Amino acid sequence: MTETMNMVSTPVTLTDGAVKQLKRLRAEMNVPEDHGLRVGVKAGGCSGFSYELGFDLLKEQDDVFEIGDLKVFMQKAHGLYLLGMEIDWVDGLENRGFTFTNPNAKESCGCGTSFSA
Repeated sequence: MTETMNMVSTPVTLTDGAVKQLKRLRAEMNVPEDHGLRVGVKAGGCSGFSYELGFDLLKEQDDVFEIGDLKVFMQKAHGLYLLGMEIDWVDGLENRGFTFTNPNAKESCGCGTSFSA
């Protein structure tokens, strides 16, 4: 596969805290430069869909965009579910981890990583 990147406008946002944490994780895990941050959805979870967030290689059906000098990959079809979503990093006494605020979610469950559309 030839690596052509179709840069598009950003369908999701990452807060400064999320970008900082993702850069820290990338460095700690020695993620290769050809990997970008994959944001997506998959079937499953208690509400029907769950979020995907991790480092991955570019795939043929991906759109590519940049947030805070992070290269972000997302399958074109996932934009319908994720348009306008904000990903944040929370580091508190009660909760620590990435949070997803998705205006397209009709319902979400208590875990914060599962939703229905």
